[in-house]
Amino acid sequence: MTMAKRIVVIGAGPAGMMAAATAASRGADVTLLEKNQKVGRKLMITGKGRCNVTNACTNLTDLLENVPGNPRFLYGALSRFMPTDTMDWFEERGVPLKIERGNRVFPVSDKASDIVDAMALALRQTGVRTVFGAEAAAVTTANGQVTGVKTTDGHTYPADAVIVATGGVSYPLTGSTGDGYVFAKSVGHTVVPPHPSLVPLECKQTLWRKAQGLSLKNVGITVTDLQTRKEVYADFGELLFTHFGVSGPVILSASSHVRDMNERDYLLTIDLKPALDEKKLDARLVREFTAAPNKTLPNLLRALLPSSLIPVIVTLSGIDPTVQVNKITREQRQDLGYLLKHLESEIAGTLPVEEGIVTAGGVSTREVDPKTMQSRLISGLFFAGEVLDVDAYTGGFNLQIAFATGRAAAIGAV
Repeated sequence: MTMAKRIVVIGAGPAGMMAAATAASRGADVTLLEKNQKVGRKLMITGKGRCNVTNACTNLTDLLENVPGNPRFLYGALSRFMPTDTMDWFEERGVPLKIERGNRVFPVSDKASDIVDAMALALRQTGVRTVFGAEAAAVTTANGQVTGVKTTDGHTYPADAVIVATGGVSYPLTGSTGDGYVFAKSVGHTVVPPHPSLVPLECKQTLWRKAQGLSLKNVGITVTDLQTRKEVYADFGELLFTHFGVSGPVILSASSHVRDMNERDYLLTIDLKPALDEKKLDARLVREFTAAPNKTLPNLLRALLPSSLIPVIVTLSGIDPTVQVNKITREQRQDLGYLLKHLESEIAGTLPVEEGIVTAGGVSTREVDPKTMQSRLISGLFFAGEVLDVDAYTGGFNLQIAFATGRAAAIGAV
């Protein structure tokens, strides 16, 4: 009788749970080690607690275009487990899904707990042994082959294969503390220094802080590389002004393009009126000025802007806030219109990597087989999810990577 292959998975996040359930469903004897007392700690807070589980794009090319971090490496894993496969996986396990703007996929309930519960159920149904409070200390090897995992309490879990799915270093309170990088380095792997992706941006324009807490639903933004004068990102969506700069979904996506901040400078430009070109916006201002010639600019702008943003715009315009608008010159009015569509600030940096939704950097993909996720250095050692040097834009793409690489690692390990 052939013995079932013993597989130890480290980390019960999305990649680890998918890997464990997939391997067990294919006949492996699977042990899942999780340092927390529950599975899916970080998964529970994704999408503001709603869990943007994947992105419903059906074309592989479109999918890879949303992966700035080593997309070629992910070609095989994603082509074999597309977003439609992820959606089917959850719906087959009793989680109805819906598609929202930008093809973002959420559970109909808007509860991330439904996604976590479905994955936990899959672990139980496939016979995975989940050990909670088990913090891995080291992956053990002999003669270039994995032999098992040691935990901090001195326990040893023998294994024919080990799948490291420990995540990155974002949101460390959820358990993502970079353990996988330590394991990888200890057996000779290169780890690309982790840095934040999908992270709020700090701005040099301190005046914006007067609008902190203000959320705008539909604004346009562009990010320009000041060295090359090339636009590196443009989109529109929801933006939040903060005490340090800006956040919100459209800013998180933009942050993926703000790299090498020690060597490069970037300009953020916000278009407060993306539905109007400059000519139409000027015509709107003329109508407002004509209808209320005796109003001051702060009072007039109430029809155009949220109240907390008005002092910012008036100050930046240089127009005397006590002067009636019928005294404002044509040039001043046109400059005001330009300002409303070109609210600019140099980017000072990003928040620390711990504040990023996703960690860029990680185990070098050059040292991992893209088909199986197996280490090219140590036989039987596999990596899945955010521990790898891969990252994508916001919109469900990063979770899709976690599920696809977790599945690929499981199939490779079995």
